[in-house]
Amino acid sequence: MKTKYKFSTREETIQSIKLECIRQGLMLNTQIAYILATVEWETARTYRPVREVYWRSERWRSRYLKYYPYYGRGFVQLTWKRNYMKYSKFTGLNLIKNPDIALDPNVALYILVDGFRRGAFTGRNIKQYINRNKTDFKNARRCINGMNKSRQIATIANRILKTI
Repeated sequence: MKTKYKFSTREETIQSIKLECIRQGLMLNTQIAYILATVEWETARTYRPVREVYWRSERWRSRYLKYYPYYGRGFVQLTWKRNYMKYSKFTGLNLIKNPDIALDPNVALYILVDGFRRGAFTGRNIKQYINRNKTDFKNARRCINGMNKSRQIATIANRILKTI
C-alpha cells in the first residue's frame, strides 16, 4: 500500500488504475476495462473517490442508510462494517475508527483492485468471469454487487475496451 499515484486529472486517475491493476496481477485489457467501467459507474463518471449518495448530507445518510457509518466510499463504494474491518486488516489502516480513510485516492485504488482480485466483497473474483478464455462483462458484476446495473456496466466496459 506504499505506492503513490497521481489523481489530479481523469487521465492520471485512469493511468493510475491501469498501473495498480498490473501491479496486483490483473494484466488483461479486458480485466482493466471492466475495472475502469466499474469506477466510471460507481463514481458517477467523476473518476474520484466518492461517498454513497454523495448529493445527500451526512445527516441524511445517518438516518436512511442501515449500515451507517460504514456506507459506501471510494472508487468501488466499500460498504458494511465487515468490509471496513477486512480492509483495515489488509491495509494496516484503521478504517473502523475513521471510515473516511477509504476516500483517500491511494487507499480507494488499492481497495478497488484488491477487491476484484481477491473476491473480497462477494466471494467472487474477476478472474472467474474475465480471463484468457472468456470475457463475461455482464456476470463480472457479481464481484461487486450481484447483478445490479450489470448491463449498463458491461456496455461501458465494451466501450472502454476499444480505447485500451
